[in-house]
Amino acid sequence: MTDDIRELDAFLDAAYDAQERLTSGDLQRRAIAADLPAPVLTRIDALPEGEYAQDEAAEALRALNL
Repeated sequence: MTDDIRELDAFLDAAYDAQERLTSGDLQRRAIAADLPAPVLTRIDALPEGEYAQDEAAEALRALNL
């Protein structure tokens, strides 16, 4: 597992704490506030607009070819 994927998983665990669903915009704002590395931010910025459960977001982020 790459460092970026580990970083994404840790970010999603924190972002979804007590949250069932988040929008792509919510995830982008939280990622910026968390000061994530540029490659991880780029991946989160590429997430299609919509609302995601944690497992849906993780799957969508991993499926992105960047």
